Amino acid sequence: MENTVEQTDYTLLKNRFRGYLPVVIDVETAGLNAQTDALLELAAITVKMDENGYLVADQKCHFHIKPFEGANINPESLKFNGIDIDNPLREAVSENVAIPEMFKMVRRAMKDQGCQRAVIVAHNAGFDQAFMQAAIKRINAKRDPFHPFAMFDTASLAGLMYGQTVLVKACQMAKIEFDGKQAHSALYDTEKTTELFCAMVNRLKDLGGFPLLPAESNNIPENDN
Repeated sequence: MENTVEQTDYTLLKNRFRGYLPVVIDVETAGLNAQTDALLELAAITVKMDENGYLVADQKCHFHIKPFEGANINPESLKFNGIDIDNPLREAVSENVAIPEMFKMVRRAMKDQGCQRAVIVAHNAGFDQAFMQAAIKRINAKRDPFHPFAMFDTASLAGLMYGQTVLVKACQMAKIEFDGKQAHSALYDTEKTTELFCAMVNRLKDLGGFPLLPAESNNIPENDN
């Protein structure tokens, strides 16, 4: 009786990133120190596979956030991102509202895609992940769906794929429209980062770089060392 090898269906998202659900995020802040400076804006977008196995944007959420009690506000940071924290039109919510609501969206997407855990995707991801983790710790959020330290940094990936690490320049190389006037809006930057991440993943697929065939299928001897 012949042994049958079960083929992995790589049009399913759960099989593309080892069971992880990529979630693209961007934050706007009142400084550079995640422990002391306010988180002011958060956007997140989940991804899914289309019927041909190409990565596309799926669900999104976006929150303007009230500075936590005792937060440091750096005026230079506000000048840079253009946020008026006292503007009532921001309709800002507390971290206690924004973070759990974002978690709900992520967990729904994980269930829909059959993924076991989420992983942050961001441009210069260490910055965004640090502010996310600090906020999660402040509110003692339960059922955090994100991996505690793994991340996909689109700045590094774009440097590899396009030779560019700045978001706008990487988008230009990927032929993604980018309006500089909307930059530093968390939602806009998240949308563009999502487009960039999907473009890179899909480009690799088109080039035949994923999925890789097992060594024996390519008549390549496996290295036992």
